[in-house]
Amino acid sequence: MAEESQDGQEKTEEPSQRKLEKAREDGKVVTSKEMFVFTSLVAGLITALSIVAFGRQPLTNWGGLFMLDATTHIDSLILAHMDYALWFLIHGTIIFGLPIMIVTILTQFGVGGIIFAPKALAFKGSRINPLSGLKRMFSLKALVELGKSILKVAFLFGIGFVVIVYFMPGIIWFPNGTMANALNMMTSLIPSLIGGLLIGLFIIALLDYAWQRYDFMKQMRMSRQDQKEEFKQTDGSPEVKAKIRRMQMEASANASKQREALAQVGEATAVITNPTHFAVALKYEVGSRGAPTVLAMGRGIMAEQIIERANSAHVTVFQSPLLARALFFTSEIGGEISEALYNAVAVVLAYIYRVDQGDVAERPSIDVPRDLRFSENGQLLEE
Repeated sequence: MAEESQDGQEKTEEPSQRKLEKAREDGKVVTSKEMFVFTSLVAGLITALSIVAFGRQPLTNWGGLFMLDATTHIDSLILAHMDYALWFLIHGTIIFGLPIMIVTILTQFGVGGIIFAPKALAFKGSRINPLSGLKRMFSLKALVELGKSILKVAFLFGIGFVVIVYFMPGIIWFPNGTMANALNMMTSLIPSLIGGLLIGLFIIALLDYAWQRYDFMKQMRMSRQDQKEEFKQTDGSPEVKAKIRRMQMEASANASKQREALAQVGEATAVITNPTHFAVALKYEVGSRGAPTVLAMGRGIMAEQIIERANSAHVTVFQSPLLARALFFTSEIGGEISEALYNAVAVVLAYIYRVDQGDVAERPSIDVPRDLRFSENGQLLEE
C-alpha cells in the first residue's frame, strides 16, 4: 500500500529531480552499510596480500618490536622502541588505511554520490530526544535492520559450515598426517573459506543496496498534490501564468492601438506633454457639448513620436507634467477625459485658443486634483 502525505493523499508518483536534489542538500542519499563492509574487507585483504607479496620487510619490522634482549632492562627496551613503534604505526596506518579510505569514498560515489550538506550538520533537538530515540529503536525500520542482521549471520555461518564440511575429511586426518600435509590443507581451506565468505558478503551487499534504493525512492515518492505544489514553486501557478499572459496581451494590444492612433495626431487641438516622457493628444471642437477626447497618447519613444507629429502638423504642444500624467493614467484612446480633469483641461484649451488667435495671454497655472497626481510609475504622489 502506498504511503500517505500530510494532506492524506497517497504517494504514488515517482519523485521529481528537484525533490531528489533538495534531499541531497539535506544530506539524504542512497547508502548501504553492507556495501561498505564488503568493499572495505576486500580492500583490506588485497592491501595485506600486496604487502606480503611485494615485501617482507614490514613484517620483519613488526616482529622486531617484540624481540626482547635479555641483557637490556625492560623499561629501557620500551623507551628505545617507542619512537620506532610510533613511526611504524604512522606509516602502517597510511599504507594500510589510505587504500581502504579511497575505496570507501569510491563506494559511496558509486552507491549514492558524494555530497556535502551543511544542513545535515545543523543542530536538531530530536537527535538527543530520548523519546525520539526510543521511537527509532522500536520502529519498523529497526525491526527490518534486525532481521537483516540475523539473516546475514545465518547466511555467512551457513557458507562457512558448507566449506568446512567440504574439507572435513582432510581436517579429520590432521592428527595422523605430517606438518606439510596440514599446511597444504590449510592453504586450501583458508582461501576457500575467505572466498566463500566474500562471495556471501557480496550477495548481501547487492541485496542491501537494492533494498536501500527501493526504500529511499519509496520515501521520496510524491502525491499528485505535491507535484502541483512543486510545479507552482518552479513554473508558477496556472492562475499567475494566465494573469501574466493576459497582461502581456493587453500591453501588446495597447501598444498596437497607440501606434495606430499616431495617424490622428494631426487632427488634435492640443498635445499635453511631460515634457517628453508622456504625451496626450486631445481634440475638442468649440461649442460642442461633449468633453475633450483622446486621439493618441504614449510614453517614452511613443511620446516623442506624438510630439514630433504635432510639431509637423502645427499642433500646439503644452507642457504640464502633472496634467499629462493624469490624462495618461486615467484616459483611454478614443474616449473622453475624466470628469475630474474637465476644469484643468478647459483652462489649457482656453489658453491655447487665445494664443492661436494671436492674443497675448499669460501662461495659466494648472491645478490638478490631488487624487489624480501621479508619479511616472503611475503611483499617487504623497501630499
